[in-house]
Amino acid sequence: QVQLVESGGGLVQAGGSLRLSCAASGLTLRSTVMAWFRQAPGKEREFVVAFSGSTSRAYYADSVKDRTTISKDNAKNTVYLQMNSLKLEDTAVYYCAARSGVSLRWNKDEYTYWGQGTQVTVSS
Repeated sequence: QVQLVESGGGLVQAGGSLRLSCAASGLTLRSTVMAWFRQAPGKEREFVVAFSGSTSRAYYADSVKDRTTISKDNAKNTVYLQMNSLKLEDTAVYYCAARSGVSLRWNKDEYTYWGQGTQVTVSS
């Protein structure tokens, strides 16, 4: 059974940094595409980044590119999302997602497994 557990969210001031974690079980990162999505109140869930565990290629949304880095630790079967220079508009619940294969996808409907989410709140 696949399980994704996010952690690392919290309250941070604008301009600050956070590192989110997604601990995966029941799957192997090397054969999985991992992604982060986020959902702000009253808005659709939106794509943040997709990452291929086999090729280590990443595809970032324009809204976070240059401020965000995704990485993995195969030994811990964990993916990390380092977010810097946080803005008020980054406030959202951040979800980890997974799909089999190597193709990087931005469409949330193409992801099979989801975590429960972790809240990120950026204050002024």
